[in-house]
Amino acid sequence: MAWQGWPSSWLWVASCGLLLLVLVLLASPSSCRARRTLRSLFMARSKRLLFRIGYSLYTRTWLGYLFYRQQLRRARNRYPKGHSRTQPRLFNGVKVLPIPVLSDNYSYLIIDTQARLAVAVDPSDPQAVQASIEKEGVNLVAILCTHKHWDHSGGNRDLSRRHQDCRVYGSPQDGIPYLTHPLCDQDVVSVGRLQIQALATPGHTQGHLVYLLDGEPYEGPSCLFSGDLLFLSGCGRTFEGTAETMLSSLDTVLGLGDDTLLWPGHEYAEENLGFAGVVEPENLARERKMQWVQRQRMERRSTCPSTLGEERSYNPFLRTHCLVLQEALGPDPGPTGDNGYSRAQLLEKLRQLKDLHKKPFLRKRKGLEAWLWTISASVTPLLPGRRRILVAKET
Repeated sequence: MAWQGWPSSWLWVASCGLLLLVLVLLASPSSCRARRTLRSLFMARSKRLLFRIGYSLYTRTWLGYLFYRQQLRRARNRYPKGHSRTQPRLFNGVKVLPIPVLSDNYSYLIIDTQARLAVAVDPSDPQAVQASIEKEGVNLVAILCTHKHWDHSGGNRDLSRRHQDCRVYGSPQDGIPYLTHPLCDQDVVSVGRLQIQALATPGHTQGHLVYLLDGEPYEGPSCLFSGDLLFLSGCGRTFEGTAETMLSSLDTVLGLGDDTLLWPGHEYAEENLGFAGVVEPENLARERKMQWVQRQRMERRSTCPSTLGEERSYNPFLRTHCLVLQEALGPDPGPTGDNGYSRAQLLEKLRQLKDLHKKPFLRKRKGLEAWLWTISASVTPLLPGRRRILVAKET
């Protein structure tokens, strides 16, 4: 049956024309090259399409929740005491407690030690978070969710049911499960002495928020709980936005003070610093940090927090303004004298290279997560000329 509004004869002509075009390309003197081009184009588009389908199933259907539950069971069996050994930070009556969950996630408890009140950030494993609440002897009154992905929001239901007065905060744009108190950019959540500001940072998801704990009330450093926006020496994938959107969100973080402590949503430090060494091999700050991280990870110790001052010195995703990266990854000067990408284009190139660099680490990932990462890597060329070859060899 013909498509609605299209006569059968026109569909037949269009189909024959498309077939003829393909045959001409394949029969041309450079037919091998044409075949490679067609195959590459098809594979690239197919991978992107499969990725979008998989991502939609994960975020919009019950299949995503089932996969999260499978991750939870496997992680509890493999890491009964958590994937990393963490160390809490105490600042003049305020305590930040990292909780290792799943295979590489972090949840957090922010505690007003005088009022015995606690706020949970991204409680993906309700069992592990509840155990920490009971150990600390505090009352959970709020959950701050950075975004909707199950590995950050999976514990909302159980914890909010167990703690009747607990409020669930997050962005209304993100479809966060069991959300009770929607937040907008720069809204402030007050719990005891805790003053926590929500900052809109879209890109990873449309409604992604980061949370900034103000250090002034307790005369300590501010703390940034960054979810999947920013990691130690890395940043999150842009699932629901553009490079421009993600760059704007990263610039929001760059506007904070150097002494701000960064508490990320994942333990990705060693992998991220390895990639940073590929694109900026002579960065001494990165080398020093890598040596420290490797010592930490040999003993399964957590690598968080870092500071935003540190991140500015070695995190390539925060250094798109740096001439070193622009020269290494940007195009050669053109006839018009235009000799570089915009910062957003450079960020996009960095992200594409990071996805390719990630391939050796896929052995550590299971199920849908590994599949999503695998099918997302583009087969199209990323960098021009010799620089692309050098970087590819490194990865």
